[in-house]
Amino acid sequence: MSTAAPPTTPGALGAGKLSPIQGLLRRRGLAKLLLLAVAAAVLVPLVRSAWPGTSWPGALTVDLSGPLDHASNWIIDNRDSHWLFVYVLGHLSNAVVLSVRGVYLLLLALGWTGVTAGVTLLAWRVAGLRIAAVALVSFLVSGALGMWVPTMQTLALMIVAVLASVVVGALLGLAAGLSPRLFKILRPVLDTMQVLPAFAYLLPVVMIFGIGVPAALLATVIYAAPPMARLTALGLRGADAGVLEAVSSLGATGRQRLLTARLPLARKELLLGVNQTIMMALSMAVIASMIGAAGLGDRVYQALASVDVGAALAAAVPIVLLAIVMDRTTAAAGEKLGATPAAAGPRLLRGWPAWAGIAVITAVAALVGRLAGSTIWPAGATFAIARPVNDAKEWMVNHLYSGVPVVGGTADWAAHFTNWVLNPLRDGLTALPWYGVLLIVAALAWLIGTWRTALTAVLAMAAIGVLGVWKPSMDTLSQVLAALALTLVLGIGVGILAAGSKRFEAVLRPVLDVMQTMPQFVYLIPVVALFAVGRAPAAAAAVVYALPAVIRITTQGLRQVDPGAMESAHSLGATRWQTLLQVQLPLARPALLLAVNQGVVLVLAVVIIGGLVGGGALGYDVVTGLATGNLAIGLVAGVAIVCLGLMLDRVTQPTERRTTGKGA
Repeated sequence: MSTAAPPTTPGALGAGKLSPIQGLLRRRGLAKLLLLAVAAAVLVPLVRSAWPGTSWPGALTVDLSGPLDHASNWIIDNRDSHWLFVYVLGHLSNAVVLSVRGVYLLLLALGWTGVTAGVTLLAWRVAGLRIAAVALVSFLVSGALGMWVPTMQTLALMIVAVLASVVVGALLGLAAGLSPRLFKILRPVLDTMQVLPAFAYLLPVVMIFGIGVPAALLATVIYAAPPMARLTALGLRGADAGVLEAVSSLGATGRQRLLTARLPLARKELLLGVNQTIMMALSMAVIASMIGAAGLGDRVYQALASVDVGAALAAAVPIVLLAIVMDRTTAAAGEKLGATPAAAGPRLLRGWPAWAGIAVITAVAALVGRLAGSTIWPAGATFAIARPVNDAKEWMVNHLYSGVPVVGGTADWAAHFTNWVLNPLRDGLTALPWYGVLLIVAALAWLIGTWRTALTAVLAMAAIGVLGVWKPSMDTLSQVLAALALTLVLGIGVGILAAGSKRFEAVLRPVLDVMQTMPQFVYLIPVVALFAVGRAPAAAAAVVYALPAVIRITTQGLRQVDPGAMESAHSLGATRWQTLLQVQLPLARPALLLAVNQGVVLVLAVVIIGGLVGGGALGYDVVTGLATGNLAIGLVAGVAIVCLGLMLDRVTQPTERRTTGKGA
């Protein structure tokens, strides 16, 4: 019995075999590039005929110096008389001053014994005995370095700044988490707040509030609030739908659902937001000192102004220790959320009796210190590290700067990096026609995301040209790309090693903590001493500052790869190298892209500060604008940096495509 073959139709034949052109079009990336090539073939001749030349055409620029100068003059003329300054911003400024002064006087009243005891017991209550020991040693070291009073000044400012940042960030995150429309509106605002260099908004803040604590606190809040807002929105939007549905079925109102379900489910994200806010606020300590914030940041800034590395390090170490204590305490508190009572700690350390005990012991310790006549750390119990640190720096400069056999000195390395990497990259970017740069950005952003991603990136780059800072932006971009490439090579390599060895990761963790929490300014003097003034030291400082984040994200991403996939690879006889290349790295792709993204943000931040040490380009313009009070220079350069950051973000972060059946 034979079975007749089904009739062959053109449709069936077409479904079974594709032509070469159809096969290419089905490959999404090639189709996108083909469309861009067609668009370029049509548009480029038109653009070249209308605006000849490779530099951004002057006809497409907008001069903002007039409006910005007018705004600056209006602020100066009306700061003492307009109702907005007198009745709104004036009262806000007074509230900030009174809050910071009140916290500072409380810390002084507790004395070094009361503060040390209180912080140690608080860390024990929240994070455990090990973190309590770290807190105790940290405060003792801060006092022994002769930095007790500056540490209390910084701690008072940070307490108020973190509280304000948490409140502002939580309110913004609450609005974004409950409303998808507000989330879309707030996202670019938060991006701008986080990417805009502090130097760019210090100038308008100082114009409004003047030099002093209010300006410093507001600048810190602008920088530190976005992580809290993002993580709050993430926690609320990621709440378990089943739990929310169950609560709704019981007749709960919207407010009850928020208080009894959404917020409790987002506890870990909220505490992580507090953690990140603390770290960001502390990283602003030195920059805030430039506009009147006293404390450790001011000591660092004054020491750097006199090129005293030892004194700068003596003030920077307490900042690092404060950051480590706060980071460990909040991180441990987050891990204990949802833990069993046995895992949460002894019963004596839980509930209100524990808090009452902490208050009583702190008060007793403060009273003992006052009776002993020593509310401030005794001067006889301090030691100076400035001289040995400066001697070590001088030794390094004398022995490593030049004349090192075979490898050459650091001056030679800086010259080679500038001549072989930075200069060719800068010359190449500035030689490219402006429309070619836009096409390259569009191709990269569209390949990794959607047409909306590409449009955003292209508009960001076009805005740079419209602002009239195309050439310095290409110079800054060359420095960012060079530093980013070096950061990724070193960071991903070290992250791979740390992911493969827990012992190596444990040794590396305190080093990364110090690198990540050390104020950026502290890097600049030893880097300049070793590499001289120029773009190379700016890039070197950026690499050192961005490395910890890249290493940590890479390590975490590789550690979270599905163990089942690893087991399958080993069972098939794959070597460790094959498993890494063919299993771990492909599966950890989202984490690696996040590492690239964070590397971009951090490198861009320090390259701008590198304008102080010869980095030039946009960084120099921002610093010059702040120093001369010129909004037209500083703010325009700051906005250009935001546009660069937005473009780099879009070409390094893939955008999820909507599964609606429509093409991206």
